[in-house]
Amino acid sequence: QVQLVESGGGSVQAGGSLRLSCAASGYTFSSYSMGWFRQAPGNEREGVAAIDTDGSTTYADSVKGRFTISKDNAKNTLYLQMNSLKPEDTAMYYCAADGRWTLANMMLALADRNLELWGQGTQVTVSS
Repeated sequence: QVQLVESGGGSVQAGGSLRLSCAASGYTFSSYSMGWFRQAPGNEREGVAAIDTDGSTTYADSVKGRFTISKDNAKNTLYLQMNSLKPEDTAMYYCAADGRWTLANMMLALADRNLELWGQGTQVTVSS
């Protein structure tokens, strides 16, 4: 069964940190570009970060310098380390996978949810 399962969300105060995980199964993890997108009520979907099959990464300007995307091919797991969290980071966070896109196109695909696979999401709430 092909699936992505996110975990690690929660409630933190501004300035705090969280680490999101995404466990993948049912497909060749190392062959797919991966990424995270988020959506808050009333806001547009936003591509947060992406990582290519060779480990290259890219980030939205809003999270650059605060968030780090990484993956462990041996564990079929994607991560998002989030530091210096702000109230505006509050959203549902989803991980996604796609075998079609290069890194640059993956960020656009995350925003459009033009993706082959995505999970159910994990809620992140940051209070001021």
